[in-house]
Amino acid sequence: MDPVQVLQYILSGITSGAVYAVVGIGFDIVYSATGIINFAQGDFLMLGGMIAVSLAPHMPLSLAVFCAVAATGCVGVLLHVVFIRWLRSPAVLRLIILTIGLSILLREAALHVWDEKVRALPFFSGDETSSLAVLGARVSPQVLWVLAVAALIVAGLGLFFRLTLTGKAMRACASNASAARLCGVDASALVTLSFFLSAALGALAGCAVSPITQTSYDMGTPLAVKGFTCAVLGGLGSPTAAVAAGLLVGLVESFSVSVLPLAFKDVASLCILLAILVLRPQGLFAGGSRSLKGGNR
Repeated sequence: MDPVQVLQYILSGITSGAVYAVVGIGFDIVYSATGIINFAQGDFLMLGGMIAVSLAPHMPLSLAVFCAVAATGCVGVLLHVVFIRWLRSPAVLRLIILTIGLSILLREAALHVWDEKVRALPFFSGDETSSLAVLGARVSPQVLWVLAVAALIVAGLGLFFRLTLTGKAMRACASNASAARLCGVDASALVTLSFFLSAALGALAGCAVSPITQTSYDMGTPLAVKGFTCAVLGGLGSPTAAVAAGLLVGLVESFSVSVLPLAFKDVASLCILLAILVLRPQGLFAGGSRSLKGGNR
């Protein structure tokens, strides 16, 4: 394998890994606040991309993306309020089945609204024929947008959780919900906010990747599996670790194409998920945030 091809695989793996990391961060945000594994997280990327594609012909692309992110965030809030918030200390298995059902609901709704056609947003800059040379490898300008969006999400979340009162309150609730309530924190409202954030960030990533991978109604499930792999690999409740795990999964998946047929590309991430669940279920970095319990949902 020549160095240029290796670099091409690395760039491809980093791009895919950045998207997987954002999905994993969405898992971590909701898990830290509620203890729920939200398997509808991948469908938020699909929903954001589809809404933006529908709006783009009628308004500037930046405004279409903004509206898609806001609308998808509201969908996340709606799912929480209608299907989850009223539950009182439900079993983990019940929550898993519920979020899988919500994923199916979103997928079928998207099928009826947008049908089976594959759609894509226009490139944020340049077009499909544009490419940049990086040490002999070719990179689409949209790849830089994907990496920039992922970096912005990670940095923005870090600043939000460390510098804002709301972010600090969310961290306090994740650490000790009862103590946070005694200090006057509205844990229920923060849980709802966590669903909005996870859905909105997923939608933003879905818009950024749409020009490269295109968007279809059924793209959410494989993204959810890979995002969950990143969340588990990094340690549930640790968004920072999910970033490193996402890049690792993306690189492994990218290089697996050199030894496996393209149709088996997803096998790599599934093998990582199975291995980590068997060998180190707490993830590579133990000690993630504690979840809120019972009434916070």
